[in-house]
Amino acid sequence: MPDQSIDSLLDEARARLPRRATARQLAAIQAEGGLVVDTRSEAQRRRDGELPGALVVERNVLEWRLDPSSPHRLPEVSGHDQVIVVVCNEGYASSLAAATLQDLGLVNATDLDGGYQAWARATKGP
Repeated sequence: MPDQSIDSLLDEARARLPRRATARQLAAIQAEGGLVVDTRSEAQRRRDGELPGALVVERNVLEWRLDPSSPHRLPEVSGHDQVIVVVCNEGYASSLAAATLQDLGLVNATDLDGGYQAWARATKGP
């Protein structure tokens, strides 16, 4: 029998993250040099739309593209202290991914609370 469920693993991951970003904070984070990384599938991006200014990185290569010591890192990655906000569709998988980035020493890695769907709701206006 497993020692924990996905819900407890998610709770542990989120407890390790710095404050989760909100949809309204994304533009400011980007303006200050932070990276917003969209890990949604191509099908989700095609169906729901792109996230302006976000780097698209498939989840299966996320750690290699964002680890500052990786020879496969993206040029936009400036160091271990850079703010990185991981975005998935609803804010679950991104929490787990951000915790993994924390394990790599990316101390300011976090995720978008509510994911792309929260951003879409927040930017539609009244």
